[in-house]
Amino acid sequence: MPLDPLAKRLLTMMAAAGPQAQSRPSVEARRRSLAKLMQFARAEAAEVTTSDGTLPGRAGELPYRLYAPAGTEEPAPGFVFFHGGGLVAGSIATHDRIAAALAHATGCRLVSVDYRLAPEHRFPAAVDDAIDATEWVAREAASLGIDANRLVIGGDSAGATLAAIVCQEAAQSAGLSIAAQCLICPVLDFEEISPSREAFAEGHLIDRITIEADLSDYLPDGIDTADPRISPLRATRLTGLPTAIIHTAEYDPMRDEGNAYARKLLAAGVAVEHVCHDGMVHNFHAMGAILPQAQLVLSQIGEQVRRAVKA
Repeated sequence: MPLDPLAKRLLTMMAAAGPQAQSRPSVEARRRSLAKLMQFARAEAAEVTTSDGTLPGRAGELPYRLYAPAGTEEPAPGFVFFHGGGLVAGSIATHDRIAAALAHATGCRLVSVDYRLAPEHRFPAAVDDAIDATEWVAREAASLGIDANRLVIGGDSAGATLAAIVCQEAAQSAGLSIAAQCLICPVLDFEEISPSREAFAEGHLIDRITIEADLSDYLPDGIDTADPRISPLRATRLTGLPTAIIHTAEYDPMRDEGNAYARKLLAAGVAVEHVCHDGMVHNFHAMGAILPQAQLVLSQIGEQVRRAVKA
């Protein structure tokens, strides 16, 4: 279907505010841009309480924020959340409203993790942090008010990349049980350029130049982009992965890889709930101040997660 009129208006506003970049943005500009964009998240405070802490990672302590929905009995299902931002931008703060909304919608006690960012910390730093954080939440579930047997791993955009990798890694090791993975507008393949990456390379919220800059900042020289820890779509062992909740957007450059991952998981016998949202753009779920569909998709994710972790 055509680009949603409100999404088109958003893109027009962004184009007017900052013309299409002709050269790669600086890391500082990339971080400022994402922080500004995330201000379009709904401002209303969801009915959750928060507490901040740190968890041990192999390279040092990692900040986290725990979101607890009002009226939730303990132990509750847990949700380990990784924010988007191309693995070079974003934080607990930029994604605070989204994390709160997800906690409220899903009924999970949600742990939002501040993993290390590139270029200060290149691959595999973010992957290592994501795995360490997940294992810590599983170990410390009782003290966090979480039921370790009902654990969801999720994220949006590049945060969904990390979530997918964590689930693949966990499937190959004993002792870590994950009930579901929740991938929102996931970035899953840097080995091949899909038709959607070509079709929406410019003027659709995230452009080719920014994507290439993020990847250049994140990856050391000479690394194989087909490594599943970089491109989870390229994994060949998918049997036994947790139930997948995948949301993609019709006008997202990363649409095709998210859709392809849903198909591969289904072929491997994994339970999948996949929705490709007509007329929407990348990161639409976080644009609740402009796009009514943002609240709708978060409510839908809430229902899907609740089914997946139902005791």
